[in-house]
Amino acid sequence: MAKFVPKPETLALLRTSGNPINGLGETQVRRPSPFFWHPPDKHPFGDLQAEARRNSRKCPGAAEAFKAAYQHPELVPVAPEPRGGAPADLAKAATEFALANEADAIGMVPMDPLWVFEGYEIADTWVIVLAFAHNYDQLKQVPSTETNGAGVTDVGVQYARGTRASYALANWIRAQGYHAKAYPGPSAEALLLIPPAIASGLGELGKHGSIISRRFGSGVRLAGVTTTMPLVATKPDKFGADEFCMACQVCTNACPPGAISDKKQMVRGVERWYVDFDKCIPYFAEEASCGICIAVCPWTRPSVRPNLLAKMAKRLAAAR
Repeated sequence: MAKFVPKPETLALLRTSGNPINGLGETQVRRPSPFFWHPPDKHPFGDLQAEARRNSRKCPGAAEAFKAAYQHPELVPVAPEPRGGAPADLAKAATEFALANEADAIGMVPMDPLWVFEGYEIADTWVIVLAFAHNYDQLKQVPSTETNGAGVTDVGVQYARGTRASYALANWIRAQGYHAKAYPGPSAEALLLIPPAIASGLGELGKHGSIISRRFGSGVRLAGVTTTMPLVATKPDKFGADEFCMACQVCTNACPPGAISDKKQMVRGVERWYVDFDKCIPYFAEEASCGICIAVCPWTRPSVRPNLLAKMAKRLAAAR
């Protein structure tokens, strides 16, 4: 594969390295800083973000799909009297509602202040994370082009599902008498989504920096809801994705700008997988978004995932 070289005009928009902003190399634990998908006044990459949006919207179907991701109802007033009931019953009811309203999976976990971006505050005590599975046949057609927008369009479709589902759940909770707020993508706000998704059992962090789900592989998008409703936490799900990534080189080799490291790195006081921002984002901006790493991930392939799960289950059992 020919190495990707960003255009000079793209590099001019990068302006400064995003890796220090993300905390690469830092040994102290801290909250994350606002990043590329936050409002432009919160980071130095506003012009590059705008370029990425313009290029992705050139793909057939993408503009309409992403427009739907930004359309949502107003949040209803919180009912004056809480519904009451045992946390387990409330959690069950919330789960049933979410799964009946477009979510493919759901996790619940107590709020951790480290999941709130610097400059933002969240007073709610629980985080609910919703997962939305990609259409694999469309996802695997990334990177998108001006003649084939299937991949990036499906990204927009899943984000739109996340917007509808998270606002529906937030309004349902508010009608029960508890505060709730929705946090869908693709734009970022106060809530970091991947860490609570992992903590609540929706998957493990992959080498490509995205979550790997037992059910959907890397082909999954997330949305969040924070709330004061008393719930019961769902448990983390360790099924071997992290161990598999240690040896797998598929996404590392497939990444055109070479942004995916084969080793974990220290990021804000935690050793974990990290994707080089300065290499990834210029390619993402020029190529009408990307998604190659999650599309080629062996876990994402429906025909491969069951065998991987069985293989890693045996390996984890043998290691105990």
